[in-house]
Amino acid sequence: MAGAALSITVQVMDRQVQRGFEQLQRLMGDTRPVMAAIGVELVASTHMRFVTQTDPDGQAWAPLNPAYAATKRNSRILTESGRLRDSINSQPSSDEVRVGTNTIYGAAHQFGAEIKPKTASHLYFRIGGHLVVTDSVTLPDRPFLGISDEDETSIAEIVFDFVDRYSIRR
Repeated sequence: MAGAALSITVQVMDRQVQRGFEQLQRLMGDTRPVMAAIGVELVASTHMRFVTQTDPDGQAWAPLNPAYAATKRNSRILTESGRLRDSINSQPSSDEVRVGTNTIYGAAHQFGAEIKPKTASHLYFRIGGHLVVTDSVTLPDRPFLGISDEDETSIAEIVFDFVDRYSIRR
């Protein structure tokens, strides 16, 4: 994930899943296929958040400014062009999987941001044909990356499925 990459680190806290993963490391040697499967699942889960417009905990994203919403081509939050959603990807390695985006604005949406002019005294932009002059604009956080309870269950199922498959092969 080059450029302004955004990735979040999550450690497996469930002891049973951790033991299953350690068993896989012994059985498989290279656990990249497990990490790839987990990555595919987490990317799909993240894509669903753009449909449900919720964070990993199931909380609705902050609504759009009504004046801005009236000018959008569609009513979906964080989905004007689909570029952010479509940029979500995973990068598996033998001991981790990174899920994130390389869009320059991904972190601003994930964590929220305050936009201020760099060199001018004010920001100038149009919304609905009206000129807006302001000192700053606040973007609320709208977390799309993260691990939900359902994701934790899916990760455990993937790990245990691989344990079952590789235990039988031995």
